[in-house]
Amino acid sequence: MVSKLKLFFRLIDIEHTLFGLPFAYLGAFLAIKAVPSFGQLFWITVAMVSARTAALCLNRLIDRHIDLANPRTRNWIMPQKLLPTGWIWGIAFFMFGMLFFAAWQLNPLCFALAPLAVLILTVYSFTKRFTWLCHLFLGAAVGIGPVGGWFAVTGEFSLLPFFLSAVVASWVAGFDTIYACQDIDFDRKTGLHSIPARFGMERALHIAAFFHLGTVLFLILSGLLLQMGIWYYIGTVITAIILLYEHSLVSPYDMRQVSRASFKINHWVSSIIFLFSMLDLFI
Repeated sequence: MVSKLKLFFRLIDIEHTLFGLPFAYLGAFLAIKAVPSFGQLFWITVAMVSARTAALCLNRLIDRHIDLANPRTRNWIMPQKLLPTGWIWGIAFFMFGMLFFAAWQLNPLCFALAPLAVLILTVYSFTKRFTWLCHLFLGAAVGIGPVGGWFAVTGEFSLLPFFLSAVVASWVAGFDTIYACQDIDFDRKTGLHSIPARFGMERALHIAAFFHLGTVLFLILSGLLLQMGIWYYIGTVITAIILLYEHSLVSPYDMRQVSRASFKINHWVSSIIFLFSMLDLFI
């Protein structure tokens, strides 16, 4: 059982929870410009971890045959049948159930919108089969975080958190486009859709840079709409520098650091935005 748990945590890349969770907290804090209650933060955490775990389980299950055919991914856990398929299906449905329970604990609005969140998280895994916009679908799925955090503490619908969602969506779409450059030949050969497969590697990297420019612009716009101060914009500048550095690591002629550019560096982005936003709120 211990070995299976270790494999499961590898399967869902548990450390990548850092991509979305700080933005969910950010939405909650900025909605009320104060510290949410312990109960609200607890159930936001349960909802986010459950949603992400369920989505990753589904993605690995739905793509397991594709991953087996891809030389880069054929040794991953599901293609190699290192964990029982039925076990992963069970965890996925259980985690979606936990998402609904957490949403119910928060407020009626969150509970009413939970099915839409499940739909978005489920549909994403199929998008690369029919559209090169799959990277934006992933961004939208992760971008649920700040909207969910905002609604969790207010219980009322607002358009403001959707600007924070646009920050997340453009950021994730950018680094996922970079990551997809690794599979450009495989995607073209098998008829899968991605920005690199559709436009070529060089233009794909330009599009990724355009997405990340959007990240910075949406951060600025969100700051203006939410009347944020100097600390928030310092965090925005640091984020822009990190994204510039990320793009300096890859080129159409050298993709050796694509994993570092796509994931390792981006672990810092959401945490920095959250930290400097908190400094802005409470100092």
